[in-house]
Amino acid sequence: MLLINSFLFCGAVCLIAQVVLDLTDWTPGHITSLLVVIGAALDTFSIYDKIIEMVGGGALLPITSFGHSLIHGALAKTDLYGFMGVFMGMFDLTASGITAAILFSCILTLFFKPKH
Repeated sequence: MLLINSFLFCGAVCLIAQVVLDLTDWTPGHITSLLVVIGAALDTFSIYDKIIEMVGGGALLPITSFGHSLIHGALAKTDLYGFMGVFMGMFDLTASGITAAILFSCILTLFFKPKH
């Protein structure tokens, strides 16, 4: 059942993004930013953690989990360091993902040329 819930959650996020893309003049960048903010807002009120418990790893795959990770790290460090912890913890949980994205994109640019 967990596998089905995971699949349905990811599919629902993708469906919502595709419907917004088709029915509005927003760019994919707008939609991506919106989904990150939605994930951050849901984590602020501890809703995203409950979603992860219900659907498992499927909630960690869509872009909404990036917003969740940003806020989750910031709130964790805020408990330890106060207000400055917001800035210290925001990229704590996401540092490896950001670093990997930068590293892989730099490596791939050596092998591929953009199409005009």
